Amino acid sequence: MQVNTDRIQTTHVGSLVRPPELVTYMRKRLERDAIDDAAFEKYLTRAVAEVVARQVKAGLDVVNDGEYPKSSWYRYVTERLDGLEFRPVPSERPRPTPSAGHDFERFRDFYAEYQVSQQANAGAGYWVVTGPIGYRGQTQVQRDIANLKAALRGKGGVTGFLPVVAPASVLQGLRDEYYGSEERLSLALAEALRTEYKAITDAGLIVQLDDAWLAAKYDVMCPPARFADYYAWAEQKVAALNRALDGIPQRQSRYHVCWGSWNGPHTNDVAAEDIVDLILDVKVGGYSLEMANPRHEHEWRVWEKTKLPPDRVLLPGVIAHTTNVVEHPKLVAERLVRLARLVGRERVIGSTDCGFAQGVFYQRVHPSIMWAKLEALAEGARLATAELWGRAAAA
Repeated sequence: MQVNTDRIQTTHVGSLVRPPELVTYMRKRLERDAIDDAAFEKYLTRAVAEVVARQVKAGLDVVNDGEYPKSSWYRYVTERLDGLEFRPVPSERPRPTPSAGHDFERFRDFYAEYQVSQQANAGAGYWVVTGPIGYRGQTQVQRDIANLKAALRGKGGVTGFLPVVAPASVLQGLRDEYYGSEERLSLALAEALRTEYKAITDAGLIVQLDDAWLAAKYDVMCPPARFADYYAWAEQKVAALNRALDGIPQRQSRYHVCWGSWNGPHTNDVAAEDIVDLILDVKVGGYSLEMANPRHEHEWRVWEKTKLPPDRVLLPGVIAHTTNVVEHPKLVAERLVRLARLVGRERVIGSTDCGFAQGVFYQRVHPSIMWAKLEALAEGARLATAELWGRAAAA
């Protein structure tokens, strides 16, 4: 990851609210309706160019394709792996929620209403592992790379990244009928996913490993499991991820951990201080963590006691995706400055807690609010730069 030299840089976690035309295309694809593939690809290239330009205009330094080509932040990969079979769920059968844990049980009435508004996706069902996992998404990832690099041309000083899923978070959408153990399956996923990671870094882009389930799994496991059981589970998943990162340049990689993006109570989230050592074990150049929402903002204090390795950077969430309230730039600057004084001004890149749309049919905030938040992020970074480097640098 590139360190700051004379100012606080900015980025975001990746998933942006999709435009209506893209939603229509993706719904038809998921429902297996016939579409004009050439027209879709032409539209996608144009849409990526537009969303990159919009991010640059908002003042961001490290941008992406909004995850426009993907159905969701993690399920997209089922289209790129061999060894999987999709099995639909009958429409009369209630669908389980992916966040069904202690928090879900405690606030069941809330989630009964919330899931209706947030899971308007087509093609209800689940994926089953029926054979050896292999990667076959070379065409899709090269298309994603080409579209992003084309959109970046002529935008000097702006860097591109592509978010991809980590092995632990792929597991949560799969049922295994082949490997016989979660450890064997996670290692097989790691070997396959390395192909996608390497394609991105070979193209000169930054790869972001999305791993919401590393933290969110605690809410599903505990109780009744003990923290030690969860920690052992997470430790194995970090080992699998590090295997996937073998040969991936550290300077071109970053790791995103959140506690699940849904705008819920999150009363049973694992504490960051209890897993920060595991997070820092991941062999990447930067760590993207929630630090803006009401449940996790206080955890900036973790860095009072935890030493960030000297060759890494911190990408704190200083903008929340969980509220329609737009953060004041002065608050953003305050969050950035206090962290810069703990880990060094060169090693803090302002970011968001999570994505604003975890799938093509999800929308955590209205797009107009999303862009206002990203503009507030950039302005807050300028204010922080003025405080940390002097007003001449901010100008």
